[in-house]
Amino acid sequence: MPDNEKSGRKTSRRGFLGQALTAAGTAIAAPTLLNQASIAKEATQNSQGEITVKLRVNGEQQTLNIEPRVTLLDALREHLGLVGSKKGCDRGQCGACTVLIDGERVYSCLALAVMQEDKNIVTIEGLAKGDTLHPVQAAFIENDGFQCGYCTPGQICASVALLDEVKRGCASVVTADLTSPPQLADISEKEIKERLSGNLCRCSAYNGIVAAVQQAAGQTPPSANADVMVSESGEIA
Repeated sequence: MPDNEKSGRKTSRRGFLGQALTAAGTAIAAPTLLNQASIAKEATQNSQGEITVKLRVNGEQQTLNIEPRVTLLDALREHLGLVGSKKGCDRGQCGACTVLIDGERVYSCLALAVMQEDKNIVTIEGLAKGDTLHPVQAAFIENDGFQCGYCTPGQICASVALLDEVKRGCASVVTADLTSPPQLADISEKEIKERLSGNLCRCSAYNGIVAAVQQAAGQTPPSANADVMVSESGEIA
């Protein structure tokens, strides 16, 4: 009589390997199945957690089904395809994502989309009128206000808001006389730099950016070409 029949509990080598492989297969498959179940459960929860949000972007009404925690930047880029607003630091430090909300400059990476209903959102795509660039856009080109261009959409939106702030008589921390804030005709380079300090340019194209704002403000920007006078003796005047 075979050993397995004698004991009633023993098994053959083939049976043992089969049981072992089955157990191992269960051990390997279990996490996968659990992950799939978790993903399915999560997807269901996400789907159930979405809400309908209506945004007015660049003059057009948009309806989105998104989670309440989606930022305005992600809503613009991922759901509406408006990729002009850039994701730089994603924590409100570089300003590359700056857009205009009711005329105010806002870091869209720090703003929740669900909180922007009934507001007028303008991105870099909404500044130009057809083939006609916004005066600030044109000034950036004419004054070489960019190098790599990644931060340029945010810089331009911030500059548009800056000019509107000056028109409304808003002061900055460097305004000498708060009872007499600067006007567009006399806003200084110092004021422009301070008011744009929330937008960083890693290419350091700041001179061109300031010149572009000066031009858009109606001032005569400094020439981009440096005048170097060299005397006959070789000294630089």
